[in-house]
Amino acid sequence: MNEFVSYQSEENYAIITINNGKANAISHEVVSGLNASLDKAEQDDKIVILTGTSGIFSGGFDLKVMTKSPESAKELVTKGSRLSLRMLSFKKPIIIACNGHAIAKGAFLLLSSDYRIGVEGNFKIGLNEVMIGMTMHNAGIAIAKSRLSEVYLNRSVNNAEIFSSEDAIKAGFLDVIVPEDHLLPTAIKVAEMFTKLNKKAHAGTKLKLRQPHLDALENAIELDLAGEISIDF
Repeated sequence: MNEFVSYQSEENYAIITINNGKANAISHEVVSGLNASLDKAEQDDKIVILTGTSGIFSGGFDLKVMTKSPESAKELVTKGSRLSLRMLSFKKPIIIACNGHAIAKGAFLLLSSDYRIGVEGNFKIGLNEVMIGMTMHNAGIAIAKSRLSEVYLNRSVNNAEIFSSEDAIKAGFLDVIVPEDHLLPTAIKVAEMFTKLNKKAHAGTKLKLRQPHLDALENAIELDLAGEISIDF
């Protein structure tokens, strides 16, 4: 879809890959590429497998953009929040094959999908915003509330606790972990499992199940737009 996001179509699914440097940062270009890829998956009627590069799914928003100015940070954060809103309401199943680390927006993408497969190993997963001086935005809290239990919500959002792959299952960021060489084959098996669902029933049930959270997220995005993104790097 662009140089940072690729789209590979298979019979029953499409593999969307983020490839943006060492941290696999979520930049304007990556968000644009992801949206274009989701457009393509809709047109192709494909289940989505979203993945990163060896050892890292994503380290979060591009810090060069985030530290440029408050306006620049707000613009990127808003785009990221709208991407999560789209993913949470996407009619087709979205599976994330999480290659390793998933921090900040990388972890929020995990919380915005339908099934999350991680890899065994010494990887870090979680929301580090408070740790690096960012007051958590309203949309981030809304996304976390929609997928994390009250205990892990506070540990993740307030305390910026970072979890191992194994503990990320307990927290609610991942569903399963597998050896690295099993990551994509497992994601493909899950995609095949999803093909057995009735498409219309899945899409309708997802919206019904998540509607209160989607409404809360839309309101949170508006609150973030009306306020300011507070960062103290």
